[in-house]
Amino acid sequence: MKLILTRHGETLENKEGILQGHLQGRLSELGKDQARKLAFRLKNEKIDFIYSSDLARAADTAREIAKCHPDTPLNFVQELREMDLKGLTGKNKKEVRWEESLHLIEDTQCQRKRVKKIMEEAYSKYPDGTILFVAHSGIISSLLAYIMNKDPDYVKGMKKLGNTSVSIVKINPDGNHKIILLDCMAHLE
Repeated sequence: MKLILTRHGETLENKEGILQGHLQGRLSELGKDQARKLAFRLKNEKIDFIYSSDLARAADTAREIAKCHPDTPLNFVQELREMDLKGLTGKNKKEVRWEESLHLIEDTQCQRKRVKKIMEEAYSKYPDGTILFVAHSGIISSLLAYIMNKDPDYVKGMKKLGNTSVSIVKINPDGNHKIILLDCMAHLE
């Protein structure tokens, strides 16, 4: 299976430094433009199925991509939601003392369960297909850690992915998966 991973466009909350977690989020004008450019980049890909986070910022990005793939099914799922920040949701990043707050948020093991479930579903339905996941930086990092068979806490050291960045992974039945492209934003240049 060919798995294309992309992050949503920039949100108004991204611009303001607001921690979104499970907030819906609203694409900024730049975010809408990024989504259009991403859709144009992916328009010639043969995509068999699109899974998107059900949060508005990802869903709106996925809908923009789907305009170029009108015959491709699109399914909004909770498994691709960003990490649940619980009590930190809506706070400004500058106000948060992370070392004192980590116990307040969804742990990496819970994220691992979510990504494992959606990966197994996609692979069981489309083992030879091309699947697009439209999601969020944190959950895409969890997906990549899962695919690379890394400890769930591996994501804590990963770089935050850019808005509408594209990563491509070849999922092989023997478990020897290959990252083909990582965090590419050439379509925004």
